[in-house]
Amino acid sequence: MNPVILYRTEGPLAWISLNRPDKLNAINGAMVAGLHAALDKAEGDESVRVILLCGEGRAFSAGFDLDMGIAGAERDEASIQAVMRRELTKDFDIIMRFWDCPKPTIAATQVYCLGSALEMAVACDITVAATGCRFGEPEVRFGSGIVALLLPWFCGPKIAKELLLTGNDRVTAEQAAAWGLVNRVVPPERLLETARTLALEIAGNDQLAVRLTKQAINRGMDTAGMRKALMDALETDIEIESTETEESRRFNEIMKAEGTRAAIEWRKSRAG
Repeated sequence: MNPVILYRTEGPLAWISLNRPDKLNAINGAMVAGLHAALDKAEGDESVRVILLCGEGRAFSAGFDLDMGIAGAERDEASIQAVMRRELTKDFDIIMRFWDCPKPTIAATQVYCLGSALEMAVACDITVAATGCRFGEPEVRFGSGIVALLLPWFCGPKIAKELLLTGNDRVTAEQAAAWGLVNRVVPPERLLETARTLALEIAGNDQLAVRLTKQAINRGMDTAGMRKALMDALETDIEIESTETEESRRFNEIMKAEGTRAAIEWRKSRAG
């Protein structure tokens, strides 16, 4: 059985690949652990100057796996919130590792880049997308929140509200680029080569200057309040995920009995 995270080096580059193609690279707990291990390896290797993140198979990633080990939790409110806090914090931490990584990070996305996978791609320093790639965060459709609320900081609050409050998951690569979520859009056959070319260009520069420049940019974002805002938003997500309402209870019942599509249609019918 192939590992769920693949790692290889190519000169000054480290390639980290999501490798769960039969599930559209939906990121589960094993993949989160594998990503931490791969980043540890790349960060500890002095010969590695740039880290690239990509997805095996037809898609980058359809998002974080909906089943993150909470089904077995006791059903009292305190234990549910504790489990949610633990699991969502794990998700938040792996997303932000790409942002906080001392070495430049580049994401190469194709076909699907949804949910928290979009947040992970945005957390990378540079994002290259293949034409035809679909972006979006449909969490509100499922009664979920946003793990790392990065979008307002990159595309502004007006666009972020439209995307997140509608649950739009059909944003084109070109639109994502216009909104500032993607650096370049290229044909699918040029995706990895374009990401590789950018990585080699960065790797050929002075390593100290690159590292300190990235730190200075990130520090400026934190000075503007990004880190605190992200932590506050994580608390909101924990509240959303651990609070059961009459609507969310009925939605989950329908989803379990009839499937996701039926549950979404039921919610739409309630809105008239």
